[in-house]
Amino acid sequence: MSEDAKPLLIKRYASRRLYNTETSDYVTLEDIAGFIREGREVQIVDLKSGDDLTRQYLLQIIAEHESRGESVLPIEVLTDLVRSYTTQAQSVVPQFLAMSFEMLREGHSQIMDNMTRANPMAKMPGFDEMQRQQQAFMKTMMTGWPGIAPTETGEESSDDLDQIKRQLAELQQKLSKMNK
Repeated sequence: MSEDAKPLLIKRYASRRLYNTETSDYVTLEDIAGFIREGREVQIVDLKSGDDLTRQYLLQIIAEHESRGESVLPIEVLTDLVRSYTTQAQSVVPQFLAMSFEMLREGHSQIMDNMTRANPMAKMPGFDEMQRQQQAFMKTMMTGWPGIAPTETGEESSDDLDQIKRQLAELQQKLSKMNK
């Protein structure tokens, strides 16, 4: 089993400090969020009792991001989640949420597949470059989504952006010449 396939084990000490067992150092909630964004599975356990605390800490990470104004969940969704804990809907909500996120991941994969399949536009000069730029855009837009691998550097550098702008200008010139 590869190292990335098994969960990263984080141990919580009695002092509530979190210890990364792979790197032998202490980590913060933001570090853990970073591991997750990179595609790693994380398991957080209490050192003394052995209790799995992963869910508790993931909820805490979400709450911190929401409180900083990085709102992903609309108020209606949060309200419905609270309601689901007090109603019979509790048994349906986890499956619904899991299926919804799976549909998002599949939709992203389908968009990427559609951009790479042969289509009539593939014969257009500069199509390959336009396709590469669309893929880069989609990766950037989807960074941080569950199950979607981040870009190699985590973000596009200014050199890459300049290159994309230059290539876009070249494509526009080619299209202008084709229209004449």
